[in-house]
Amino acid sequence: MSPMPQPRGGKISPPSNLYTAILAVAFGVVLATTAYVALACHARYGTIFGMP
Repeated sequence: MSPMPQPRGGKISPPSNLYTAILAVAFGVVLATTAYVALACHARYGTIFGMP
């Protein structure tokens, strides 16, 4: 243990926004991929949720 006592009520540093940015980019990639697959299926098969 440290000989100096820890100060109580110190400022808590906010979490980094890096993880929020990574999550937003990942969500955007998934959304773009879903839109591409839906449009490609619609163009090729004429339907999105139907059985070919």
